[in-house]
Amino acid sequence: MIFTSGSTGRPKGVAVSHRSIVNRLLWMQDTYPLHTSDVVLHKTPVTFDVSVWELFWPLQTGAQLVIAEPEGHRDPGYLSALIAKKGVTTAHFVPSMLAEFVAVATAGQCASLRQVFCSGEALAPTTAEAFTRLSSAGLFNLYGPTEAAVDVSAAEFTPDMTVTVPIGAPVWNTQLYVLDGRLHPVPVGVHGELYLAGVQLARGYLGRSDLTADRFVADPYGPSGTRMYRTGDVVRWRADGLLDYVGRRDFQVKIRGQRIELAEVEAALLRLPGVAQAAALVHHDDVVGDSLVGYVIAATGTSIDTDGLRTELRGLLPAYMVPAVVIALDVFPLGSTGKLDRKALPAPSFDSSQTYLAPRTPLEAQLAAIFEELLESGAVGVHDNFFEIGGNSLVAPARWRA
Repeated sequence: MIFTSGSTGRPKGVAVSHRSIVNRLLWMQDTYPLHTSDVVLHKTPVTFDVSVWELFWPLQTGAQLVIAEPEGHRDPGYLSALIAKKGVTTAHFVPSMLAEFVAVATAGQCASLRQVFCSGEALAPTTAEAFTRLSSAGLFNLYGPTEAAVDVSAAEFTPDMTVTVPIGAPVWNTQLYVLDGRLHPVPVGVHGELYLAGVQLARGYLGRSDLTADRFVADPYGPSGTRMYRTGDVVRWRADGLLDYVGRRDFQVKIRGQRIELAEVEAALLRLPGVAQAAALVHHDDVVGDSLVGYVIAATGTSIDTDGLRTELRGLLPAYMVPAVVIALDVFPLGSTGKLDRKALPAPSFDSSQTYLAPRTPLEAQLAAIFEELLESGAVGVHDNFFEIGGNSLVAPARWRA
């Protein structure tokens, strides 16, 4: 039984059979074999499903198991020193933590690594490339929910993966369906929702028959009586037979009627020079309403001009997908599992980056006063752009709409 919060934040108990876990472990040993000379790092909290293979895979094969200290999984400096001290050959990182790890670790500390696995979030090519410059270890991107025994697909990162890192092809005894709203398969390159089937599916949610019935549905493509799991993830088939992760259905948002995939905004930010990590979300303000906000971390040894990033994004994205503001951070807030904690990202400020110049004429003063009233902001100057300091076409109190 593993409890997962999912996107709702309400814990759900997932009942996973021993058979499902054994299939997962046997596939991993066959694909990435461990030997008695290997050293596997266990650093994932046991409340997170990755801990299942971290614990049982080495014990199943006779490899050595090194257990990190409590909360050690959140300290990249401690992890790099532990890997070097214990000669760790096999480790797992959530992509957000891998980005932190490569920023502090040295090549010497990573010399023992033979294979590194990533899962839990989308793996950015920039993070993967940074790791390969640090270590010669194989880097493997895995994907899967707790509801399907941890991982259902895998792909090895290669240097040609400069736009996306695929989540790969299915593991043993597993079927991956990319379906449209009518449960029909979609062509290569077309976005669809990912459904999973096979021996790794969980039995369901403990005491939640309604939720089980909603997420575990009849499999129209399998034998009678079989089920498939509706992941809520949007993916697309590649021409090479691998899957690309596009984003969560619940990360698809609307701002002023325009549908936006947050993952696409993040991918565009990561394509810009000097950006090592990126995130995007919608921030709600009682005055200005919803605004798209970007968050970035600069690559080591570089600095970021956030206004310059917004200018460059205009050449990559439609205007409605360009964040109203981009915020540069030193580090991203991480949750207990090492994943990005989106709720802890700081609220944006729409203060002008231009040097303040007070209104010079009665007309400029009147316009500034209107902006200040509409946005409930501080002093507005001549250089301030209404849309860049939080305004939009829907910001209008009742007396202005009358």
